[in-house]
Amino acid sequence: MLNKVILIGRLTRDPELRMLGNGTPVTRFTVAVDRPFTNAQGQREADFIDCVAWRKLGEIVADNLTKGRLIAVEGRLQIRSYEVQDGSKRKAAEVVADTVQFLDSKSKATVPADGSSDELPDELPF
Repeated sequence: MLNKVILIGRLTRDPELRMLGNGTPVTRFTVAVDRPFTNAQGQREADFIDCVAWRKLGEIVADNLTKGRLIAVEGRLQIRSYEVQDGSKRKAAEVVADTVQFLDSKSKATVPADGSSDELPDELPF
């Protein structure tokens, strides 16, 4: 079986880094991906896809990406269930990132989920 997602788009807002109770970093971000066609008014529409990056990859994403940056995300689709304040249950689809590639920087970098890369740009803090 295969569950693989590849997205290329722009960040809709700055990534949000949180630390879980056990100290694990997790970063949430949304990617706007243009559809390959125009609507009846001749305008392009976009899909807004929620993504999550864990551990070192999440820290790198949070530290180095901002709203508007062009990125590629490779990962898997995950459906998660959660409960809202009124007690009702909801489901949300999100892409769990395995790699994030920065596409609009001078020195393009691909960062795998473990945070290791031979191609990281000079401005990264490690």
